[in-house]
Amino acid sequence: MKMLKTSINVSVAVLALASLGTVQANVITGDLWRVPEAVTFNAIPANVPATAPDATFQVNSPINFSGTNVDIQTWLTSGGAFNIIENTAGTLAAQMDDNVTGSIFQFTGFVSVTTGETFTVTHDDGLTLIIGGLDLGFNPGPTAPITSVATYTGPSGNFPFTLVYAECCEGPAVLQVDLPFSDIPTAPEPASLALLGVALAGMGCARRRKSS
Repeated sequence: MKMLKTSINVSVAVLALASLGTVQANVITGDLWRVPEAVTFNAIPANVPATAPDATFQVNSPINFSGTNVDIQTWLTSGGAFNIIENTAGTLAAQMDDNVTGSIFQFTGFVSVTTGETFTVTHDDGLTLIIGGLDLGFNPGPTAPITSVATYTGPSGNFPFTLVYAECCEGPAVLQVDLPFSDIPTAPEPASLALLGVALAGMGCARRRKSS
């Protein structure tokens, strides 16, 4: 009976430890840079500055930002952005675009997708959406307000995404897309793996003693 109890306890410990670090809540992060307007004519990852962002924030799905000739703070508020941090003074009070300086955004997180799934984006101006390394082929250049549809042709699963959006040329600033946000898969921490190994070894010893 004692050996059986020990085996059960160790098994419970193994299951508990195995569950550590498998998932964590998905956090969709948005980074913003104020850049020369010419940069915003092409909303691609290569045009995202390598410097620290002028502002950071978080947002839930669906992404739904809009505004005409508004400041950045107002635009972010329109889409329910939270945890907004201004890293460069004056960024949030600046216009989204003033015909000299525009705005480029990068959203990152994880999505759960299936092969053949379509994504509909209403935007002004351009954007690039990459899921699991696959560019869905949206127009990255300046546009009037337009609704675009693209199909994801990669494998089904849980993958990181990057969405780059730019606002130029004054006028409306619109970004509306419903992304299937998901949890972030993570590997167990080294300490958890070590404890799991000890638990497995203990379970093996208990079974050998029981059989002898």
